[in-house]
Amino acid sequence: MKIDLNADLGEGSASDQELLTLVSSANIACGFHAGDAQTMLQSVRWAKASGVAIGAHPSFPDRENFGRTAMQLPPETVYAQMIYQIGALKSIAESEGGRLVHVKPHGMLYNQAAADAVLADAIARAVKAVDPALILVGLAGSASIAAAAHHGLRTREEVFADRGYLATGALVPRSQPGAMIEEADRALAQTLAMVQQRQVQSISGEWVAVNAETVCLHGDGAHALQFARALRAAFASHQIAVTSE
Repeated sequence: MKIDLNADLGEGSASDQELLTLVSSANIACGFHAGDAQTMLQSVRWAKASGVAIGAHPSFPDRENFGRTAMQLPPETVYAQMIYQIGALKSIAESEGGRLVHVKPHGMLYNQAAADAVLADAIARAVKAVDPALILVGLAGSASIAAAAHHGLRTREEVFADRGYLATGALVPRSQPGAMIEEADRALAQTLAMVQQRQVQSISGEWVAVNAETVCLHGDGAHALQFARALRAAFASHQIAVTSE
């Protein structure tokens, strides 16, 4: 059994470089919610040195609220913004002798696209326009995955170690109780259930089927590195290989 383990980079966390020794894929902020040209370049260099797959982490234009503001933008505006951000990171990666492997939208863009077929289509079209070989990462079972498949893109269905789930398979909104799982043991148990049994227990008690192909590890928490090490140890003890391949 194998799983991809991804983390977001270039968002101001001091633990980025060490986190790269524990994950297999990195999603690098492209400037719209965090990061800039220099952090993108540094993140690419660190990821390349660690042998970690390089991905773009585009967002709504919302630095003030870290990309967590809901926005209703025309699809062609989103399409252009995606090409702008993905293209910038792709160029930086290639200038360093690296290769852009995947795209994972950030924050509210990710969450809205999971349920909004029109927004999901704009993102998928942009990814395909930049490079049809790119993998689109999206919430397992969501509209993002369906749109990517419709456009012939490879997909990677994502689950979250430390987020609560609704009975629909959607994430509990951050504004609601149960959105974040603070207890490490509970997050580990949830992750293993998703990877091994392909199911997750919702906050209302129902078990929901999920196709776990990549696990998101939030790298900006106070105990992110400690949890990352515990997660890797749990995977190793259950003979689960961590790889982006």
